[in-house]
Amino acid sequence: MGDFLSQHWHHLIGRINGPLSFRLVIQPLVASVLGIRAGLRDARQGQPPFGWHLLTTRHGNRPQLLQQAWKNIRNLFFVAIVMDVVYEIYVLHWIYPLQLLIVATVLAVPTYIAGRSLTNRIARRRINTQT
Repeated sequence: MGDFLSQHWHHLIGRINGPLSFRLVIQPLVASVLGIRAGLRDARQGQPPFGWHLLTTRHGNRPQLLQQAWKNIRNLFFVAIVMDVVYEIYVLHWIYPLQLLIVATVLAVPTYIAGRSLTNRIARRRINTQT
């Protein structure tokens, strides 16, 4: 089991310096742009910051919030998976599905949530000071 985990950890860390490493910059950049766009929309609609709202909302509204977020980042998520498949075939000569999900999730989701939440906070402050 230790060898299995060690091999997968090495594969995940090896992605930083290997070929196609540009995707490790492009994917979070695109996720942040999508988050900024969604955060501006949230601010115009008077909604609270997404990350905080997601954590503190009642369970009845949470599925709707998650569905909206998924709609915004699903294409980015699928592109991240495709890029990682290309990387794995090119470098590792095998496809590791769990690693695909880990890399796509780590690169896209936190950056999107942070960009959306921070943009909403900043835009709402500007809106409040202008009125």
